[in-house]
Formats: sequence, C-alpha cells, structure tokens
Amino acid sequence: MTDKRFVLLHASDNVLVCCARVTAGESVMLEGKSVTLHTEINVGHKVARVNIAKGARIIKYGAPIGSATDDIAFSRHVHLHNMKSDYIPSHTRESKQREE
Repeated sequence: MTDKRFVLLHASDNVLVCCARVTAGESVMLEGKSVTLHTEINVGHKVARVNIAKGARIIKYGAPIGSATDDIAFSRHVHLHNMKSDYIPSHTRESKQREE
C-alpha cells in the first residue's frame, strides 16, 4: 500500500511520482512501509521506490529517464541533485544567439 499522494506510473518504475505536496518530516506509507520523509516533495517530483545504486538507471513511465549520480535510498527524493537526466535539449540559448 502506498500513500495516495504518490503514484506508480508503470510496474517497472523504480520511482513514485508525487501528486500533492508532502512536507519534510511527514510520515507516509510507501510500498507498504511507513517512512518519514527527509525533505519536502513537490508535485511532479519523485521518490525512490527501492534503493537505487549509483550509476543505475532511473525508470519512470517504464522507460529510463536518467541515471543515479549517487546511491539513493528507498523513499529519498530523486531529482537533478542525485540523478543525471537523459533529456537532450533541442537548442540552447547560446546557439540561438549565434543564429541572430
């Protein structure tokens, strides 16, 4: 059982997505375990559904979205501070300025 403020988007995901802000210090149920969150989790942000090793893929929507830059413990916030995104921007401000 998982707190209704977190959603599993795909069975193979190793993260849960927050759908309502949860404050630091709050106790929540994640994957049937009661945990106290160490940081505030905002809408759209992720928490680790399992322990994620440094270098492991972050899976969301059943697809890899990045990789862990540090070990990420179960229930910890997963965001750009501890993961490298696979997102590749289509352009940068610098390239736009060169075109002008």
